[in-house]
Amino acid sequence: MNSLSIDDFAEHIDGLISLLQDLVGKESPSTDKHALDALGSFVAERMQSLGARVERYPQNEQGDHWMGTWGSGPGGILLLVHLDTVYPMGTLATMPWRQDGTHVYGPGCLDMKVSLAMALTAIDRLIHTQNMRADRTSLLCSSDEEIGSLSSRALIESQAQEHAVVLCLEPALPDGSLKTWRKGILNFQLEAVGRAAHAGSDIKAGTNAIVEIAHQIPALLDLADDSADTTINPGVIQGGSRSNVVPDVCRLEVDVRAKTLAEGERVYQAIQNLEPALTGASLHIEGGWNRPPMERDPLMQATFQRAAEIAARLGLILTEGGTGGGSDANFVAGLGIPVLDGLGAIGKGAHSERERVEVGSLARRCALLAALISDW
Repeated sequence: MNSLSIDDFAEHIDGLISLLQDLVGKESPSTDKHALDALGSFVAERMQSLGARVERYPQNEQGDHWMGTWGSGPGGILLLVHLDTVYPMGTLATMPWRQDGTHVYGPGCLDMKVSLAMALTAIDRLIHTQNMRADRTSLLCSSDEEIGSLSSRALIESQAQEHAVVLCLEPALPDGSLKTWRKGILNFQLEAVGRAAHAGSDIKAGTNAIVEIAHQIPALLDLADDSADTTINPGVIQGGSRSNVVPDVCRLEVDVRAKTLAEGERVYQAIQNLEPALTGASLHIEGGWNRPPMERDPLMQATFQRAAEIAARLGLILTEGGTGGGSDANFVAGLGIPVLDGLGAIGKGAHSERERVEVGSLARRCALLAALISDW
């Protein structure tokens, strides 16, 4: 059983913050392969210095993915983090790293470079105090979570299937709660095709594609369900060339969030069955699931309960909640594999100039992570 306490980690917070500053200083936008690979190499060296076997998964366009493994054998623990951030290169010039008495600030500090620092610190302390679990612990670092995990999803799913439980180090909820549910995400693209015509001399000869899409938006919004917390967001619309031309093409992008697979499938089928409202118009629909929901099902409840029992040995009371945003934990949950999310730091302002990490929470969060790694 793990013998590390919260106080043990409090003694090493300065080192964690120094590592976090180094990580934040290595900017890593999702679309900059060179920057991501530089950060990945830095993290790989840190994992190797802790005795990990490191594997690199090269990518042609995205940043490479990396995994460090300690121990061996079937099962074990898989930790999920991502290297990429939403901030463009050069953000540090206007949003520099800084500290005050209670927080640290900087691009990507909360989402999720502090999680990398926490994972490496927890593993370091477990190894040096001989509390590391005997079987396998793996730290998988992906490079494209912020843009949909298109190149990493298959790797995440295959590694999840080889481990007994997955711990996703996305930030905690603002009150420190773990995330035991996340909505699933569906994305759709609707294209209305009409007939171009002169808006003055021949308007009746045309079929207005923008008007067709305007008819579809209320039909889409009607699919939302407040009682099920299902949301529909028509987010992007593009159409027309000039005001004196009846537009013959209009495109609409729609975001759907659903807490259950059944709700998502209901909306999916309804959108697929939409019909044109205007005579002479046609409607083309593409899209579907981007991430399945992470449902608070019996498996999730049992997984959280086990984590709560481990946390109690540290004197911590775990709480739980959920969010409409997706993460790589959604993919794992969709496979029916035990997963916990929100095991990163406490903070606020992710994806904004206000992004910050609550320093006072770090010892507790590291101690919890270390206990889950060693005692699961």
